[in-house]
Amino acid sequence: MKASELKTALITGASSGIGWATAQVLASRGWTVYALARREDRLEKLKQEFPKNIVPLGLDLRKELSRLSECVDLKSIGVLINNAGLARGTAAIDKTSKEDWLEMYETNVLSLIEITQMLLPSMIERKAGDIVNIGSVAGYQTYPGGSIYASTKFCVRALTESWRKDLLGKGIRVIGIHPGMVETEFSKVRFRGDEEKAAAVYKGMRPLTAQDVARSMAWSLELPRHINIESMLLMPTDQAAAGMVARS
Repeated sequence: MKASELKTALITGASSGIGWATAQVLASRGWTVYALARREDRLEKLKQEFPKNIVPLGLDLRKELSRLSECVDLKSIGVLINNAGLARGTAAIDKTSKEDWLEMYETNVLSLIEITQMLLPSMIERKAGDIVNIGSVAGYQTYPGGSIYASTKFCVRALTESWRKDLLGKGIRVIGIHPGMVETEFSKVRFRGDEEKAAAVYKGMRPLTAQDVARSMAWSLELPRHINIESMLLMPTDQAAAGMVARS
């Protein structure tokens, strides 16, 4: 059975934002979705919305990935969506903290590599599967105060492009989705809960929504298998580059 026929996806960072929206979109289209995140209460709300399609996995990517095989049959996963990621602060490099560096790299890069390695053997054995990495415009363009975050997203883009070559001929698609500004909890997390600062990021412009990104991802996954969307840079009309935004 091919991964596309399984219609089973594992989504990291599924308790909010793009991950939540992607779980909703895929579940509404009949997919079985393993929704992985730390916040189990939110995952349960997602399951209540789609009781037949959502399977909550309350795990901390940075600390508990070794338990994943105890919670789900890895051979049943047709699609891995590496969505979990975060930014911390907007300080210049001389003022950033090691704690923030580690949190961003462990979440955005190291856990992405680890979970992908866990799922690849069964995909290679089946000669079918999809790996979707959620990057960012920050993986193409840097900006002041975003050096560590941008470096993690440059890394995600490099991994995506390299894995596409590593897995050539094995029946596995590697898809990179790289959004610009998306109004989710991202900025609230970046500013450690400061809602005023978070709201100011999107003031006077129309950002993407999590649903916009989720629908683009679903479209990429449901294309015929001979088509691989290697890289999709998805931008709001009001944003032309990182830090270049039209505001009314």
